[in-house]
Amino acid sequence: MTTRKIVVERVTLVSNRSFEEVLSLLDKGIGRPDFRDLMRRMNEAPTFEEYASIIRGAVGSADLMEFLRLDLGAALRKDPAVKAYKIVRIIAGNPLIMKQMAEHVPDAGSYAPVTILVYEREGGVHVSYDTMASYLASSENEEALRVARDLDTKVIRLLTEATASR
Repeated sequence: MTTRKIVVERVTLVSNRSFEEVLSLLDKGIGRPDFRDLMRRMNEAPTFEEYASIIRGAVGSADLMEFLRLDLGAALRKDPAVKAYKIVRIIAGNPLIMKQMAEHVPDAGSYAPVTILVYEREGGVHVSYDTMASYLASSENEEALRVARDLDTKVIRLLTEATASR
């Protein structure tokens, strides 16, 4: 068994926009395909080029697609003793980007797709993201890190746009 510590860099932005407005702006950059149909088409693709074309057609302007959206605030809303903040976890990614990292550092598959956490608190709507480059930094693989940094740039740009002041 091998154990090692990984230092993770978390980026958090705070917005004065409403929770719903921030989510809507994130949705503009993240494709939300019919996942069942997408998986069928990806599995049936006879070549990598066709597979890649299907993925490129499913991603949004930030080069990401949504895999899953978890309403973490649902549990808070059930407990009347707790302030029911809104919290949503979006799991998003791009299989082509993950492939580029995992072919050099298989551990990238543990961190991709990425998580974008959107939560309401006093002082605004917070949006957090743990950078892929920080997850892969200990690998010291420059090609995987280049791809991870590019992914981080895309995600942070999307978060910045979604949280920008009105």
